[in-house]
Amino acid sequence: MKKIILPFIIALLLFSCKEEKKVVITEPVEIKEPEPVIAYGFNLDNFTVINDTIKEGESFGVIMDRHRVMYPKINEIATKIKDTFDVRRVRSGRAYTILASKDTLEQAKVFIYKHNKVEATIIDFKDSIISAYKYRKPIKTVQKEIAGKIYSNLSVTMDSLQLKPTLTNTVADIYAWTLDFYRLQRGDKFKLIYEEKFINDTVFVGYGEVKAAVFSHGGEDLYAYKFVADSIKQIPEYYDQDGNMLRRAFLKSPIKFQYRISSRYNLRRRIKLYGNKVRAHKGTDFAAPYGTEIMTTASGTVVESARRGGNGNYVKVKHNSTYTTQYLHMKRRNVRVGDYVKQGDIIGWVGMTGNTSGPHVCYRFWKNGRQVDPFREKLPSAEPLAAEIKPTYFEFIKPLKRQLDSIQFPQPEPLSFKEKEILATN
Repeated sequence: MKKIILPFIIALLLFSCKEEKKVVITEPVEIKEPEPVIAYGFNLDNFTVINDTIKEGESFGVIMDRHRVMYPKINEIATKIKDTFDVRRVRSGRAYTILASKDTLEQAKVFIYKHNKVEATIIDFKDSIISAYKYRKPIKTVQKEIAGKIYSNLSVTMDSLQLKPTLTNTVADIYAWTLDFYRLQRGDKFKLIYEEKFINDTVFVGYGEVKAAVFSHGGEDLYAYKFVADSIKQIPEYYDQDGNMLRRAFLKSPIKFQYRISSRYNLRRRIKLYGNKVRAHKGTDFAAPYGTEIMTTASGTVVESARRGGNGNYVKVKHNSTYTTQYLHMKRRNVRVGDYVKQGDIIGWVGMTGNTSGPHVCYRFWKNGRQVDPFREKLPSAEPLAAEIKPTYFEFIKPLKRQLDSIQFPQPEPLSFKEKEILATN
């Protein structure tokens, strides 16, 4: 009996010990390797990365030599890629990146020449095959909207909204035919739907399209919508809410909008230069810094380009059998008789030649051989949208108009020092 009970007791004790022992099961830990750093199509982890800027007097050969590429190899690279990239055209001040071998020698294997924030030329000579090709960083386009009120002029208002001059110029170009920027009043306002472009979601690289805009001036809302009417030509134009093209036969001014009108068309103007005698002024004077570009306000043929008497250096452009324009007091002319010029082409630069007391361009306008005030003329406009296109256009602009109308104006803020200074001088 004892022989049977003893093994049973021993087994029971062993089982009880096993019951009390805690078993901890641990999950295997997965160790993640760091993501490779990819740029310009290369795994940067495989290279020593050297970022620098081309110094004054440096050449491609000098840079390569400094990074342990021998001159026979440099000459071979230059010859192989000359049809894609001329190494003699590298410019001081441009940034570049060298991908070098990851050893003590750190010999250059790839040269990346950065044309700007977006575009680069990549010269790859790490293997026996030498190649050069263009690279463009992926760009993210973000739609934005903004509203502003005029306190002095458009450029000051845009600057106060942290918008860059390139967008200001785009807005000015959109309304160049329909809005007199010299007559903007305090309280005029505008709204924009536009695009901004970014690299890596953070680096701003410029503006995209201005999709829609409205400028409230003199109690009138001037809408502008970008629309492609011709599916074959694919040329976008800006149209108003009725389908009329904003572009006109003539620009409002031969100078960009940020300059002022110093003297208007006036048949009874008294001129200091002539002893305050009444002399008809049959032109419009646009004051601008010496050397400012002068544009032709419409396409046409240059019929006069000369220097003569009180006119100084001047250019005269015949647009058709009805209209002719003239541009006086130029520093220098940029066209010759017989040249065909397109609207907006640079035909000269602001100067002080002839009878003038300060740098400006006197803009003269003929209609049927008689000088007239262009600001009082109803000038011809471009063709409106075709009747069959209008229904599509009106559907296209509906959401844009709703979006424009819903944009809120910022709360009025105290005028900046610059705005106060401009208001004080006006």
